[in-house]
Amino acid sequence: MALNWDLIGTGDSEALLRPRDIYAGLASRPWPYLRHEQGEVLDKWFDRREQRDVVIKQNTGGGKTAVGLLIAQSTLNENIGKAVYLTPDNYLAKQVRQEAARLNIATADDPYDPVFLAAQAVLVTNYQKLINGRSAFGVVGDGREPVELGIVVVDDAHAALARTEDQFRLRVPAEHEAYRELLELFTQDLRHQSANAWAGLEDKDPTALAPIPFWAWADKRDEVLKILRPHRTERAFEFVWPLLAEVLHLCTATATSAAIEIRPSCPPIDRITSFVRARRRVYLTATLADDSALVTDFGADPSLVARPVTPGSAADLGERMILAPVALNPDLDDEAVRVLARQFADGDQDGDGVAETEPVNVVVLVPGERAAAPWARHAHHIWRVGDLETGVKELQAGHVGLVVLVNKYDGVNLPADACRLLILDGIPRPLDAVERREAVALADSTVRLAREVQRIEQGMGRGVRDGEDYCAVLLMGAKLATAIHDTRHLALFSPATRAQLKLSRDIAGQIKGGGLNSVRQALQACLERAPQWRERSRRALAEVRYAEHGTVRPEAVALREAFDLAATGRAPAAAERVQKAVNALGENDKALRGWLREQKAAYLHLTDPVAAQQALAGALSDNTFVLRSVNGAAPVRLKAAAVQSRAAAEFLAGRYRDGVSLRLGVQALFEDVVWGEEERSDDAEASWQSLGEHLGFASTRPEKLYGTGPDNLWALSATQQAVVELKTGCTTGTIAKKDMDQLGGSIRWLNDHNAEVEAVAVMLHPSRISDAKATAVPGMRVVTPALFERLKEAVTSYASALAASPDRWADEQAIREQLSHHKLTGDRFFTTYAEPVRTH
Repeated sequence: MALNWDLIGTGDSEALLRPRDIYAGLASRPWPYLRHEQGEVLDKWFDRREQRDVVIKQNTGGGKTAVGLLIAQSTLNENIGKAVYLTPDNYLAKQVRQEAARLNIATADDPYDPVFLAAQAVLVTNYQKLINGRSAFGVVGDGREPVELGIVVVDDAHAALARTEDQFRLRVPAEHEAYRELLELFTQDLRHQSANAWAGLEDKDPTALAPIPFWAWADKRDEVLKILRPHRTERAFEFVWPLLAEVLHLCTATATSAAIEIRPSCPPIDRITSFVRARRRVYLTATLADDSALVTDFGADPSLVARPVTPGSAADLGERMILAPVALNPDLDDEAVRVLARQFADGDQDGDGVAETEPVNVVVLVPGERAAAPWARHAHHIWRVGDLETGVKELQAGHVGLVVLVNKYDGVNLPADACRLLILDGIPRPLDAVERREAVALADSTVRLAREVQRIEQGMGRGVRDGEDYCAVLLMGAKLATAIHDTRHLALFSPATRAQLKLSRDIAGQIKGGGLNSVRQALQACLERAPQWRERSRRALAEVRYAEHGTVRPEAVALREAFDLAATGRAPAAAERVQKAVNALGENDKALRGWLREQKAAYLHLTDPVAAQQALAGALSDNTFVLRSVNGAAPVRLKAAAVQSRAAAEFLAGRYRDGVSLRLGVQALFEDVVWGEEERSDDAEASWQSLGEHLGFASTRPEKLYGTGPDNLWALSATQQAVVELKTGCTTGTIAKKDMDQLGGSIRWLNDHNAEVEAVAVMLHPSRISDAKATAVPGMRVVTPALFERLKEAVTSYASALAASPDRWADEQAIREQLSHHKLTGDRFFTTYAEPVRTH
């Protein structure tokens, strides 16, 4: 007689609730046991499961997907309600569903699927499916009953942030009729903020960036509504408009030549009722140091976010050796590193075409197509997002060689032999208009550093997926090298990564100054599993513990609370809340203070416009890159340093703690000047300003400060100032009339504001030849790419000489000698590193 198994062992048994027990009860388990760290976090979550917001932190590759799925199943078994598991994209959603199948957890991919609606399966989908203005789960005001959820698991929560912010951004493209109408509406306001930026918009300059002042945006809210509302059902509007319509007056609007971007300071996440009302919200994150954005973007409870669930030990991270070639030897150029990478991919260590060692998969992460181009001759494959699913399977299946992934720093799993050498060649840059403005205003703030470190750590985590895995990591360029050397950056990495960086620095100290072979030998110790390396690597992590408390910055909490107050009509209380955050900052981080005071002014304006302008004037005293008040700010005369070498010594001593930092800092300046890339213009201008300070010149950016004047102004002496326009993004063979006219206008600006000094007209341009239609500015000189290379060599040598001895960069006499030797003094700089313009 056949046994009827449906009647055996299913009588009065209750569904298993503890995630550990759910796993133990599987008939076929993908692993004999859960990892110790997985078990720990699951037990801790179960004890805290009644808390609405729980952050779970594990090292990259620590098995977070299985943890999230078991938590979702536990909630279903407890009959709390429907379960949703959110991923950054469809590619990752597919991976999660595959993992769920291995765990025998039922999933759905459609929010209308009956098994999901009956709370019998976990809905696995991307963030956008839940968070959009036409969400299948319901949006406030759409007349539908919202879908009640028991739990929302947000996977890779920090990756979710950028996508969530994008869902709350309305982009009005330049070809849309509403773009033209909005520009006409705000013409005078934009011109007042920056005549140059307005001219850039008119010229369709891709680098033009013009914030619409908050007072103009708020005062003209009815006109804005009339322009935008008729388009609310169009494709470009329909998924965002329902989320922003009620808080349009609280949004920041920024005009570029491509679009007008409208974005709130915090996403009004309360429009997505299902997410806000969910009984449980679990955020799975890597071990990143700053969790503030979970509060600002998702409205998570800051007191709960500050108490993450973590394993007891952080030693579950696989072995990584992390080296930055440029920090080891400034003569190791990028091409040499590319050649080395290909040799490891081929197993051809001496370049003779014969494999001497086991070839390995080398994966290179680059932020965009331009960064991918130099790898083309070395790479076996260059893959974009659409190629990832097939490509990653190839890597996981066997040897592929050297592969370049374009702009994919998160969500790619490359365990074991899929990636043994990982290379980061740059990190993604701010893309939307608000982020570009923040990048200027908060350039050196901890807020920006934390975002940068987050992307670096995400990228470095692609190649190590569990505690037994191993991978070597190379960081290319001075900026990435600075991130693992500078103490401010280091403090923002996770504890386990910091421990690995410390070990890697010990190795770097021994091979410093060596050539390519030294780097190769160090990498081989990791890749060939040298016993000494393995022992020291394990020991470095053995006692590392996760941080007991998460970092939630007070100003982030204040901004979230202030926005929520203003959104419910309590603008004065919102302004007061931001002011409390300003008071708490004290004199620390003046750039952030000024930025916050601008936010306060925006809230004040809704009830007291006069007080708002007074607050904005105060913001300008802290941060010169915030909005200019209605009355504007009179340009401050730039005053030359009394002694150039003394000013340089004071600047360098205040900026750099050691010679390596100085060398990397100077190299990073030149990395930021990219010829032929218009979108890097802001970086080039900031770099040129900083270069002046490194050399002891008083240096400013009048156009950014006052909305008019040159890109850069250097005080070469008490009687002479260099008026500099940077056209590094140009690709024309001659200097165009509009560029020549701009330089002429900047010379007149200086003559009007400081007639006592002589103006030296300077332009950075790929050509020294004036267009036939242009009238050359008398006496102007041009820094061409060739002369810029000469300048780079001189300044790099200047920095290297100063970095050779401890504290020599603070020695006025030593600096004076180096400035003179390299012809970097005010009287010789532009005669040496710029040449006269030539008429066509």
